[in-house]
Amino acid sequence: MTPQHNGAVPPAIRVPDAPITLSTASVYPEKVPSAFEIAALLGYDGVEIMVSTDASSQDLNVLRRLSDYHQVPIRSIHAPCLLLTQRVWGREPWGKLVRSKEVAEALGADVVVVHPPFRWQREYAREFVQGLARMQEETDVLFAVENMFPLKARGAEAGMYAPDWNPVDQDYPHVTLDLSHTAVSGSDALDMAGRLGERLRHVHLADGVGVTNKDEHLVPGRGNQPCGPFLERLAAAGYRGHIVLEVNTRRAGSRAERMEDLAEALAFARLHLAAAAPDEQARTWEVTPGGEISPRGA
Repeated sequence: MTPQHNGAVPPAIRVPDAPITLSTASVYPEKVPSAFEIAALLGYDGVEIMVSTDASSQDLNVLRRLSDYHQVPIRSIHAPCLLLTQRVWGREPWGKLVRSKEVAEALGADVVVVHPPFRWQREYAREFVQGLARMQEETDVLFAVENMFPLKARGAEAGMYAPDWNPVDQDYPHVTLDLSHTAVSGSDALDMAGRLGERLRHVHLADGVGVTNKDEHLVPGRGNQPCGPFLERLAAAGYRGHIVLEVNTRRAGSRAERMEDLAEALAFARLHLAAAAPDEQARTWEVTPGGEISPRGA
């Protein structure tokens, strides 16, 4: 280890065993095959399949072939919970979760991301916590419930989700924390992570500036969310869940611009996951002119 100029030995950089993966939603309007290609070219550790109206996202055999061809593992499945995917894999919400679990098991994925129920799904919402717990007992795949956000109109909040958009106070054993959603809801991402503790098993890494009712999913570092400190805390705590880049690249004018955005997102995540030894406080790191990672100000 090379001493610093004052003769002191710098702390060892420890990068946790947390795969950094690419959501297939990050390449939209390109299709799922493009996500595998880009993930392989840029060096992501895998992909998360956003099950959508794109037929290739729904087809187990297609997904397996793409993963094998590009040598990119499928680490997680995002169940079709969005309004625009209400008819994907049937209209029955429990059926969607069962199908997501089966696909995850067949592909070797670790996590199924699920949103809390919409309020109008009354029966599903009434049984959601207990039903999800029963399903969890039947599989090693983790069901990680994602934080959402309330809609706002004329200063008032309208809740779309039941039992709540915020999973922190709910009895879910596993949670996905999305930093674009914390921007919309005005939540403190660091506080949420601290309160979740070991229940935080999955992260959707993105940014936002908190525009009302707008889920921005900016490249990390382009909004006002504490994306860097958030990753540094996870690293210092030895986090081993997934870090999934779920960013919006729709405005990219070309494949090259899209890849630049996704390369920047990956570099940001890798840089901030470099943390000091566990007994030292998380700090901010920077890339030196020589290409090395070192504590800022060293």
